[in-house]
Amino acid sequence: MKTVFSISSLVAAGLWSAILPTDAQVNITQFHNHSSRDGLYIDSAFTPSAAANLTRDLNFNGTIQGQVYAQPLYIDNGPGGRPTIIVVTQLNNVYALDAVNGSIIWQRNVGPPVPGLECTLFDPMGIVGTPIVDLNSRALFLNAMTTPDGGTTKKHYILSLNVDTGVTNPGWPVDVEAMATYNGVTFDAAIQMQRAALAIVGNILYVGYGSLGDCNFYHGWLVGVPINNPASVTAWAPSASQLVQSRCC
Repeated sequence: MKTVFSISSLVAAGLWSAILPTDAQVNITQFHNHSSRDGLYIDSAFTPSAAANLTRDLNFNGTIQGQVYAQPLYIDNGPGGRPTIIVVTQLNNVYALDAVNGSIIWQRNVGPPVPGLECTLFDPMGIVGTPIVDLNSRALFLNAMTTPDGGTTKKHYILSLNVDTGVTNPGWPVDVEAMATYNGVTFDAAIQMQRAALAIVGNILYVGYGSLGDCNFYHGWLVGVPINNPASVTAWAPSASQLVQSRCC
């Protein structure tokens, strides 16, 4: 069953059109706004007097399919210069919505989500972790768990989409299981969950993976992908002794 989730409540009247000056820059390109993950939002236009007059904008009607666990992102200068909200869902749907009226600028499905996983409340499992936007390259980065055959084969793909069109950028996606090894340990997509928000440090995209719920002998993983050279993947996972210790206490 598909879930229809309306994000009308994400936008209040005047936030995009009445309060903000036309030259305001309020890009929210990553989880909690900054690489420090402090969630501090400073907007000179958002004053106490302006906030007192905020009401829900009934002209905004952003309707999408799938449950949303990742934080929506915002780009002030999106496709065609339009203010844009980026939303991803558990059905592996990716949306670029017009921030003024909620209309769909573009949408992509990046593969069937994985149904029936043990030890998790996510069913199906698709895009969980918050994506990140690199404004310099106009690229949106995300991780999707997907299956080509109804759940028998499980994959984690790291994708890069063009912010303006939704088209997959050259060289992507990265098949994590095929490319991530560390000290003799190979990434097992079937038992790993990608919940942590993605980050970019020094043009390296970092994606963290954990467990689906301690049901299998999982490893914590940190995978690094150069955004300009996705074929060069580095990865780190704890040793077996570290793994046992982390699970026992």
